[in-house]
Amino acid sequence: MKNRFYLSTVGKVLNWSLANSLSYIVTGSCCCETEILETAGARYDIERFGCLPELDPRQADLLVVTGVVTYKSAPFLRGLYDQMAFPKYVLAIGACTSCGGKFAPDFSYSVLPGLDRIIPVDVYVPGCPPRPEAIMNGLIALQEKIRGYEQTKAKN
Repeated sequence: MKNRFYLSTVGKVLNWSLANSLSYIVTGSCCCETEILETAGARYDIERFGCLPELDPRQADLLVVTGVVTYKSAPFLRGLYDQMAFPKYVLAIGACTSCGGKFAPDFSYSVLPGLDRIIPVDVYVPGCPPRPEAIMNGLIALQEKIRGYEQTKAKN
């Protein structure tokens, strides 16, 4: 047992460093985009959680999708997701991204009924539009998921 190196410890350190240094790329439209900009602004400052904006999808760890996802934009989003290096994570923000929202397929023929139809989503942030506090809460949930923590559940 002497001079052995345990991979579980290395894995925990790597997951901790990855969770605290996410670089993200944002795609989106509509009102949720302004909430992302507000979250990145000085008042809420998403960078204090270790999240830095990135322009190149090949260097980003996190894909943040906001607003309505149409059938026309779906191949573009899938292409962005495919260009990202492993490990890659997806944060779906808003009701329109999660399930179509008020532009659901019942009302519009061009809206995708959920982002999870084209790419796997790690964390959903509900709301129309969600407040910056909810977006930051979703980011914290994603960081806990990356670190390998179990989600806390309320006891009745």
